[in-house]
Amino acid sequence: MALTEADVSRDIRTKSWNIHYNEAGPADGHPVLLLHGGGPGATGWSNYNPNIEPVAAAGFRVIAPDLPGWGKSDEADFATYDHVEVIREFLDALGIEKAAFVGNSMGGHASLRMAIEQPERVSHLITMGAPIQLKPILFGAGGGPTEGLKVMARSYADHSPEQMMRLVEVMVYDKERFATPELAEQRSAAVAEHPEHLANVARHAPRAPITIWADPGRLAEISAPALLIHGRDDRVVSFETALFLAANIPDSRCHIINRCGHWAQLEHADEFNRLVADFVRHH
Repeated sequence: MALTEADVSRDIRTKSWNIHYNEAGPADGHPVLLLHGGGPGATGWSNYNPNIEPVAAAGFRVIAPDLPGWGKSDEADFATYDHVEVIREFLDALGIEKAAFVGNSMGGHASLRMAIEQPERVSHLITMGAPIQLKPILFGAGGGPTEGLKVMARSYADHSPEQMMRLVEVMVYDKERFATPELAEQRSAAVAEHPEHLANVARHAPRAPITIWADPGRLAEISAPALLIHGRDDRVVSFETALFLAANIPDSRCHIINRCGHWAQLEHADEFNRLVADFVRHH
């Protein structure tokens, strides 16, 4: 990749927050908002660095924020925190009326809520591993959080490189290629730089990091065209969730990728980038 994080690093003050974000692409391009997941050490750049430049090169204005409580953005009080309100303020500060929403995991759930509660702000809905609740909902084993969510929960209390390695291993299918010591150390360092973020998540567990959950009964209200991408081997959010979403969102299509874990945008970056650019351009 030609661009570095420093090349695309920006900061903005919204009505309530100081938010750091990465931006690339033409200013007049259709906005594509990339929302990261809720794992320890997650940022807009760490979740989307293989995607920002290629999608921007397709003519889109690509924006990847660090949501409050993550990365270089403000600390968050998860007793009162609401993803939808944060995102609405962020779009207002940037002067964006409507954007294509692309969300991984927690960011995918926040995108679902935006499509339900703020439909006038969402031109397209693209999710990867978006949860709708904390356990399988169709034919998977029930009884509580998945293996990946349990590892993530432990990682809020222990952000050592060893625990971060366990976290990145459970997030991907191809451990040899993607669960690298460098990535584990990067995540650990990101947490160490802002320990207040994880302390706040741990203090408000299990409510944090998703403080308000979408009502599954309102999925049929989503009017934006939706592309639901999911790894067949996702150990954090079972792929059956994407099938449930596809069955309930009227204008939707589901794209299941074999040999893929929770981070489809990283493990299958080229395919993901093509899917996003084509979907936003033609739907």
